[in-house]
Amino acid sequence: MSDLESIQDHRAKIKSMIERHKLVEGLVHRQDMQRHDLVESMVHQSNQSELRRLVDKLESQAVARLLESLSADERQVIWQLVSEDRKEEILLVVSDSVRVEFVSEPKTQSQSMVIRVFDLHEGRLRQIPIYSRDDLAQAKPIWVDLVTPEDEQLAWAREIFGVNLPNPKELTDLESSARFYEEESGEVHLHSAFLLDREDESRNVAVAFILNNETLFSVRSEELPVFRLQRLRARAQAGYVSEAKDVLLDLYAADVEYSANALEDEYVRLEEVGRQVFKSQMTNEQAAKILTAISIEEDLNGRIRRNVLDTRNALSFLMRRKFLSIPQHEDVREILRDIESLDGHTTFLFNKINFQMDATVGFLNVNQNKDLKRLTIISVVIMPINVLAGIGGMSEFSMMTAGIPWPIAYASFIVGMIAIGLLTYASLRYMEDRRIRNQHLENS
Repeated sequence: MSDLESIQDHRAKIKSMIERHKLVEGLVHRQDMQRHDLVESMVHQSNQSELRRLVDKLESQAVARLLESLSADERQVIWQLVSEDRKEEILLVVSDSVRVEFVSEPKTQSQSMVIRVFDLHEGRLRQIPIYSRDDLAQAKPIWVDLVTPEDEQLAWAREIFGVNLPNPKELTDLESSARFYEEESGEVHLHSAFLLDREDESRNVAVAFILNNETLFSVRSEELPVFRLQRLRARAQAGYVSEAKDVLLDLYAADVEYSANALEDEYVRLEEVGRQVFKSQMTNEQAAKILTAISIEEDLNGRIRRNVLDTRNALSFLMRRKFLSIPQHEDVREILRDIESLDGHTTFLFNKINFQMDATVGFLNVNQNKDLKRLTIISVVIMPINVLAGIGGMSEFSMMTAGIPWPIAYASFIVGMIAIGLLTYASLRYMEDRRIRNQHLENS
């Protein structure tokens, strides 16, 4: 059987099992029985175990091809069954579109403790499984990555490695002098902001880095795509990193690359907004939506600018304190050149945003002027009618028409008011048309 036929066979088997499990779990859920929750939990666990056994039998390449052939919901079901030690390997061979689904962490991610410990093995980063304090004590890592660690696990790392690790819940915006410093023990502390750009929101996430005894510690409150991308690259490429400072510099470089991608996406969205702005006409409702979209892009552009500025400050600190080797200095200079180019792009986008906002506000002013013009025309047309109406309400008019039946008198009076109003409107239109013709003659 060929690989393609094998994948198709596994895909059909897994889809059949998922459908069957959904049907069984649905029937159990609808049953009225004693200890219903326990029975439903046991059925669910049995189904999960059956699927997990099938996935564990497949090689990483086969699992990757299988995930690509399933729907998004089915992929999530299978991905939850893949063991943690295989996920990184599978992500290396799966397609980019599927990898994005798994690398980008969901907004409602559980804030459970995560400690990832990496050492160097044959020139590549290798993750060391950590299940207990003893596992952490026996490790010889170059990178320890902590995501929302619990107080107990944070204390483990402090005691074992003798490093002053901050609590991610206490990471706040600090002055530059307090974010980059070296302690007497030789620990180097850097508190940086990393961009997190999602479809529904964008923000900067504070990350604390500590360099101590050739080991890099990173502490943050949530998972970031930049860190996961760095782990994938370092695992896939031999010689990508050789020490802890290489990991730190590559994280900063990946953050600059991530910010550049966010700027490209922002440029595309502003191009779409620009096509709406440059229409010949725009309603107030359309203008309000465009202003909202422009405000969101302006906020993202500001966050990107702040993010790369923070990265520049951190890299400048490392260079000034002479922590880096000559090749690492060259890497930092390359990153700083990329940041300089991003500065130009953010400035350009700021100008583009301001122009589009001014153009949109100009359309609002034009619409307002049109409304005022209509009100002015109506006022001019109604003005002589109001004068006549005032005369018609005076007692002298009643005396003047005493010999005429009042229906005829007032009907004639109303017809006269309408005629005068139409005559006034026609006169205004004639003068406006004449003004437009004169302008055309002057321009021709």
